[in-house]
Amino acid sequence: MTISEATTGGRIDAPAGSRDTVDLRAAVGDSVSVVPDPRPGPDAVAERLQSALLGALDLCAVYLGDQLGWYACLAEQGPSTSEMLARRTGTDARMCREWCEQQAITGLLDVVETPTQTRRYALPPSTARALLDPDGTAFSAPLSSLMAAAAGRMADVVEACRRGGGVDRDEHQALARECQASLNRPWYEQRLAEALEGLPGLHALLSRPGAMIADIGCGAGWSSVALADAYPEAQVQGFDIHAGTVERARELVRGRRLEPRVTFTVADAAELPAGRFDVVMAFEALHDLPHPVEVLAAARRALRPGGCVVVMDERVADRFSAPGDDVERFSYGLSLMLSLPDALAHPGSEATGTVMRRPTLETYAARAGFSACDPLPVEGFGRWRFYRLDP
Repeated sequence: MTISEATTGGRIDAPAGSRDTVDLRAAVGDSVSVVPDPRPGPDAVAERLQSALLGALDLCAVYLGDQLGWYACLAEQGPSTSEMLARRTGTDARMCREWCEQQAITGLLDVVETPTQTRRYALPPSTARALLDPDGTAFSAPLSSLMAAAAGRMADVVEACRRGGGVDRDEHQALARECQASLNRPWYEQRLAEALEGLPGLHALLSRPGAMIADIGCGAGWSSVALADAYPEAQVQGFDIHAGTVERARELVRGRRLEPRVTFTVADAAELPAGRFDVVMAFEALHDLPHPVEVLAAARRALRPGGCVVVMDERVADRFSAPGDDVERFSYGLSLMLSLPDALAHPGSEATGTVMRRPTLETYAARAGFSACDPLPVEGFGRWRFYRLDP
């Protein structure tokens, strides 16, 4: 309990789930009031964890529906019995029936009763948009794969917690990168141009005829393509250390009108060519780098006179304060299972983790030789915040 200086008397009832009724006079006398402990009781904690388990199980089922083509088949063929769905997708009928019933019970599929009382399952438009429309900002199917990636390396993370040394990059980390690219893609394609246009100084830099833009940690290339679409007079060069990812990015632009203006290079961002770029961008990449200061220093050296670096990263609070909001919960979860174990596998790593708060970025920027690191007034861009770093 916490005690205030206000005077009161009698008895109070603690909130449900915290403490029983307290006799204030017997506990502390007549001259103070007592504020019940706001923390939830064990029943409330248990209820929260049970709810979390339900969500995790829903994601597991979504993963099955995505991987096995059940959602796509329902979207294409319309309402179907579980037997019809299994036959059309070449999957096990009994498992498919259980999945259909689970999806109906949890509310992601509708049940359509026919005159013959044959139960059919239908995909509602809202579920279809969330799980089958990769162009929409509501696209959420990759979240199930992201959870699968985190769960798949659980044993390795346990050992990393015991022994240290992190977890080397593996197929689970590769899957996580693919999920990240899929989740971020619609934001780049639909919202990035508008966000940058609302920043007059930066927009002017990017709009220069012959402007050179570097996209470090470009991943599958969606951010680079969005930049090239938004600024048709600019050249965009994406850099990523993962050869397989870079090949996917090259495939994205191969044969398209953007190909001459968008190129991708397999390289450590700490090796950027000096004095070449008007703007260096880092989209949700800096916190994953084991040596972010070295990369930022290379980015500063890579700038032409008057250029700047732009960092987009998680929109977390400037200071730690518990409990946090959903962005912080999401970021810490990814950090614990994916980002931080990967960073700790590299000698001398800064071990930033997904939660890179503003003071941390400011410290990195100052160490890299920047004179300013300022948040940019970009609102409504998902869970991200933009920063401008000036030499």
